Amino acid sequence: MNVFLVSRPQRHYSYQSPGGLLFQSATYLLVFLICVVLLAKIAAPGLRQSVLLIASYALYLTWSRWFIVVLLFSVVMNFLLGQWLRRSPTPARLWLGIIFNLLLLAAFKYIPEVSVHLPFSSLQGLSHLALPLGISFWTFQGLSYLFDLYRGEELDPTLPEFALYMAFFPVTISGPVCRMPDMLPQFRTEQTPSWDDIGEGLRRIAIGAFMMQLARLLGQGILAGDSIITGFDRATNWTGPDVWCLAFGYGLQLFFDFAGYSHIAVGAAQALGIRVPENFARPFASTSPSVFWTRWHMSLSFWIRDYIFLPLAMIRREIWWRNAALIIAMVIFGLWHKASTLFLIWGCYHGVLLVLHRQLQQLRRKLNWQTSSGPLTLLSWLLTMAVISLGWIFFRANSLTQASHMLSAVASPTSYPTHNLSASLYLLVAFLAAGYAIVLVVVPKLAPAAGMPESKSGFLLRSKWFWLPPLYALAMMLLLMITLTQGDGVAQLMYRGF
Repeated sequence: MNVFLVSRPQRHYSYQSPGGLLFQSATYLLVFLICVVLLAKIAAPGLRQSVLLIASYALYLTWSRWFIVVLLFSVVMNFLLGQWLRRSPTPARLWLGIIFNLLLLAAFKYIPEVSVHLPFSSLQGLSHLALPLGISFWTFQGLSYLFDLYRGEELDPTLPEFALYMAFFPVTISGPVCRMPDMLPQFRTEQTPSWDDIGEGLRRIAIGAFMMQLARLLGQGILAGDSIITGFDRATNWTGPDVWCLAFGYGLQLFFDFAGYSHIAVGAAQALGIRVPENFARPFASTSPSVFWTRWHMSLSFWIRDYIFLPLAMIRREIWWRNAALIIAMVIFGLWHKASTLFLIWGCYHGVLLVLHRQLQQLRRKLNWQTSSGPLTLLSWLLTMAVISLGWIFFRANSLTQASHMLSAVASPTSYPTHNLSASLYLLVAFLAAGYAIVLVVVPKLAPAAGMPESKSGFLLRSKWFWLPPLYALAMMLLLMITLTQGDGVAQLMYRGF
């Protein structure tokens, strides 16, 4: 059997057996700890790069043994294209590099999806072409390298440095999307990781692992069959409250899962002495769609802004074109996840939200309308969370018909007095949302202000390394007891399906 022809992952969940996940987690942890110990002692840039390069490709072999060929092909071709583009940065050479990367991505990510609907039986076999791990992310990194060269960035990586940039193991699977101007100086530095960096990195890894278990809890539910997954996949008769619970709960699940992974990725890189971009910055505190997209999946949002929206927006000066460019950029954002009608609608939906917010800002400036008061800020936050949550229906629904039925329930006033989902799911979503709100709002206010005497809460915060680890361990044990007794079938990283 051809190893490239295997069952593709489910649309939202890339599931593996618990044994395989345990082996890979243990391998990752072992390689990571070895690298931390070695890099804490090695100052020579060449040796540091060699350690990270060997570790990155060795781990990729354990994750996806055969698709390292695709990764290496992309590495060599993008490196050669970069050398060629640096000698003469012409639009034709840049477009050749763009076409190469998009064709490679489409061959594994989009053509298999489309081939299912083709009438030719020979092409339908492509639907089983497996998706190389992380291809969407390291393809975007290769593209950003070519874009930066075309813009005149002074980048001269060696082939080993470029290979490390494309496969740096903390970010290979699902980002954050890195850029060569930020990474190359760090690869070449002689500075070793400080103990503060290692400690902070390990702290973020612990936070990330805890957040991913919260996502797993939402996916499974406290009681078997009462979860976000079953609410979307098995329920058929939704009421208005049911849809709001599922929409907000799925957004929360996706956040805990992907932000938790991002904490692990950023923390692992920091412990190795490398700073990579942040991916999340309190997105649920956003008071407008524009603010939300500067806080959610930031490395990709900024990539879309810098390399797609801004070049498009500069083609023409008219306002209508800038608005059209914004919608086009968000549609591309949606189709990056998957080439389907639902993701096209999701991207268009958010593009329209951003355009409407811009129009509202212009009207506010014209009328000199101040909106800094507390009630208006609260209303803005509530509206933002509502429209963002409704958008997750397109992101998660299994079909356009399902999405339309769910939105119909939201728009039907007669459906609100009752609910069909279990009370345990409502309580779980509310409890986790409240807990996260406390972390965001209450905990920062416990710290003493500058020049003020330290309070008891300030002493507790300063002494958190004494009381927090046991509390974290107990909470993690409780989560594991609940989730591991629910059986198999829940993804470890939802974004691996993209």
